Amino acid sequence: MRSPSGNNNSALSRATSLICRIATLVIASAALLAASSPVESADGAGEQRRPNIVVILADDMGYADVGFHGCRDIPTPNLDKLARQGVRCSDGYVAHPFCSPTRAALVTGRYQQRFGHENNPKFDPADEQTGLPLSETTIAQVLKTAGYATGAVGKWHLGAAPHFHPMQRGFDEYFGLRGGGHDYFKTDMTTETKEYLIPLDRNGEPVELTEYLTDVLSREAAAFVRRHHDHPFFLYLAYNAPHTPLQVSQKYLDRVTSIEDPQRRSYAAMVSAMDDGVGLVLSALEELKLDEQTLVFFLSDNGGPVGINGSSNEPFRGAKGQVFEGGVRVPFVVRWTGHLPAGTTYAQPVTCLDILPTAAAVSGATCPPDCGWDGVNLIPSLRGESIEPPHKILFWRTGGGAAFAVRAGRDKLVKIGNNPAMLFNLEVDPSETTDIAADHADRVGELTALLDNWNRQLVPPRWESPRPARPAQNRQRQQKRRN
Repeated sequence: MRSPSGNNNSALSRATSLICRIATLVIASAALLAASSPVESADGAGEQRRPNIVVILADDMGYADVGFHGCRDIPTPNLDKLARQGVRCSDGYVAHPFCSPTRAALVTGRYQQRFGHENNPKFDPADEQTGLPLSETTIAQVLKTAGYATGAVGKWHLGAAPHFHPMQRGFDEYFGLRGGGHDYFKTDMTTETKEYLIPLDRNGEPVELTEYLTDVLSREAAAFVRRHHDHPFFLYLAYNAPHTPLQVSQKYLDRVTSIEDPQRRSYAAMVSAMDDGVGLVLSALEELKLDEQTLVFFLSDNGGPVGINGSSNEPFRGAKGQVFEGGVRVPFVVRWTGHLPAGTTYAQPVTCLDILPTAAAVSGATCPPDCGWDGVNLIPSLRGESIEPPHKILFWRTGGGAAFAVRAGRDKLVKIGNNPAMLFNLEVDPSETTDIAADHADRVGELTALLDNWNRQLVPPRWESPRPARPAQNRQRQQKRRN
């Protein structure tokens, strides 16, 4: 069994880690045995079919920027409908406050620091080391064991070398951008290294971008649903919207003319375009009578980068890149029509780590013997069948130890650099405005010990993040680009 611990761990730490891994495997196995009942086939013949699974991931979207969280200036009717038809997870988290590490956690079900994927990879097709380690098993590889057709559309950002390609990591089909971002209107068909201008990729072949990128990704995702409607499928739709550059078609800008701030207006239009795309995918499911046969997740990869793209994480403190709530708490919805209670709110912590174990449970897929998942099957909790929270403890680490956080129940400990640890009661202070560490030294000690024990199980980052491809000081120029 692969050990997540470093070579210098004590015997006690190794034993603790082994116990945790065994417990995780037991939970995962139990989840598979308790998988939700299959549903009837679309033809009504009574034949039992495993549910389709769709994961939709936004990029740099603020917690406050959806109607179901009270947003008033950005129209998100399709996301709001998804929330009304499903379960809104008010305490939905990601495992990291920025792009690639969160994606690594989502597709593996494991804290990405266990395998060193703690920073964004540089886009370099010649770099055979920087990317999601080949030792890790992806959600696509797991679902293929249950006979699923697997497709990825959109942003990959898990390595640029050929062996990191989605179709080498369990996906039957891929269309999208392999890097961390892209121009929304054009490609340079002569380049292989300019990350934001590289050709799009269709199953390993270069493709020119001739229309607005968000619209193209949405159509490709809906087309995948239609191609595979007659057997179980898994679709991973990872938008690069509303990540910078702030570029958008005029028809979407026309929807948000009441927003005076130009940065916020462009951002809002990009969110509206993505919402249209979500609606296109959901409409395909509805037309094909697949609503009750499809488990849908929607979330963002991290909190909004406030001041960079016009997003808002209200009422939370912090932003993308930080372990405060604004960096790691995100819009998070789960819908499975007829199987999960519609229009409900689930207030216990859930995380992107849970998507893979949940998908494995409902699909009946085989859990690899050394998977070591840190997530759990959410279905019993979202149905109200389990009163215990899915996670008693959640952890975060950035920069190999530059910042830490741990949430246990209502309490959250935040440790940044060499500064004293801060303690917040999220039940009464979700905005993390009042540090109560001085009054609760014992609790600080308990949470610090939990954090230290978890940290001993991790490895150092395998690479450093590259400098941003588009500096923030250029955003005004980006906004004025011809759409």
